[in-house]
Amino acid sequence: MTHKPNDADRWWRDGAGLQRMVADLLGAELAALRPGRQTLAAPWPAALDLRRDLGTDSLELMGLASALETQLHLHEAAGAPLLARTGLQDWLDAAHAGLDADGSALTFRTSGSSGAPKPCTHPLALLLQEVDALARLLPERRRIVSVVPAHHIYGFLFTVLLPRRLGIEAVCDLRGHAPAALAAQLTAGDLVIGFPDFWRAFGQAAGALVPDVVGVTSTAPCPPEVAHAALATGLARLVQVYGSSETAGVGWRDEPEGGYTLFPYWSRAVPGDVKTCAPTCAQTDTQTDMQTDGQCAGLVRQCPDGTRQQAALQDRLAWRDDGRFQPDGRIDQAVQVGGVNVFPGYVADVLRLHPAVLDASVRRMRPDEGERLKAFVVVRAGATADVALQAGLHAWLSERLTAPECPAAYSFGPRLPRGASGKLADWIIDSDG
Repeated sequence: MTHKPNDADRWWRDGAGLQRMVADLLGAELAALRPGRQTLAAPWPAALDLRRDLGTDSLELMGLASALETQLHLHEAAGAPLLARTGLQDWLDAAHAGLDADGSALTFRTSGSSGAPKPCTHPLALLLQEVDALARLLPERRRIVSVVPAHHIYGFLFTVLLPRRLGIEAVCDLRGHAPAALAAQLTAGDLVIGFPDFWRAFGQAAGALVPDVVGVTSTAPCPPEVAHAALATGLARLVQVYGSSETAGVGWRDEPEGGYTLFPYWSRAVPGDVKTCAPTCAQTDTQTDMQTDGQCAGLVRQCPDGTRQQAALQDRLAWRDDGRFQPDGRIDQAVQVGGVNVFPGYVADVLRLHPAVLDASVRRMRPDEGERLKAFVVVRAGATADVALQAGLHAWLSERLTAPECPAAYSFGPRLPRGASGKLADWIIDSDG
């Protein structure tokens, strides 16, 4: 669906919101172009110059410009050429002009790491439809405190669009603060935008909160013990939002063990309802496999213009008698590390490229082991499985993968651990297999 934004919907005219989104996108892209190297932490000042202050070369500038043009659809509008200047303010001005010319859609990329993040295009009208529902779900907020980047769909919805809908001018970026220090700065009426691993640390470190602070978590289901610990600090509510880059928000809950309630514009798909899947995102092979005779195993969205779109999901859903649901496992085998989707199979594929590695298996740690990935490695003849090799593997992967993808623990053995059926099995960290 295409809808020309009216003046009230032109989110980019909030210069602060546009600056946060653009700076977060450019920072993430530059970090991906420079694996293993530090870049300037957020927030970036508008006076920053990409070449002078960050040392970007012509190829990096081209990559940054391409990413910004793709996300904001500037290539479809009459905006100023980005590469003509290298000041962040110049790029913000170009983005503003391009969005003024169109601004009807944005493209986000999946936060997962399967080698090529998937682009997911969303009409602005559908994002605003979700924000209307969120505004009703989260009334009477006076300030937004964010620990998430604004260029991913979750951060964009909650720290760029939602403040405008709620009439909130103050959006406070506290990503650089430890949980205890962040908690000390909260005031009544705050809405804190986080993710499960943040809330885990918050529940362990924060003292008693002032009244009327509400939290939001997304990017992965929040374990009940994490939600309970966060609420024990005095948090008034912890609203958990279920969704993805492909679908945006789908449902919510504010009870740690409760089911998720669909947002009012979503409903369960039924045979014969809609014949095509929503064209918001390139379908995966898994999603294609889910279709039978033109049907998708997923949900149907009632769009603001009256049309209905069906969307395949990344998770299996277990439905309850009361109409609520629980996620019941990823279809594409992704896991969450630090609020980011990572693919252990892909990490294992990269690990096998190391000259000392014959075979490898990668899994997310068990709850008693930690919150990161772990790797089991079978070394080639002539290689020594020792601390030096572990350090070398970690350094080697750090140059090729993002931090959430890099295993935090390595085990070695003569063969990969397998169960009686022959399938790959879990292992205890530091076990000899």
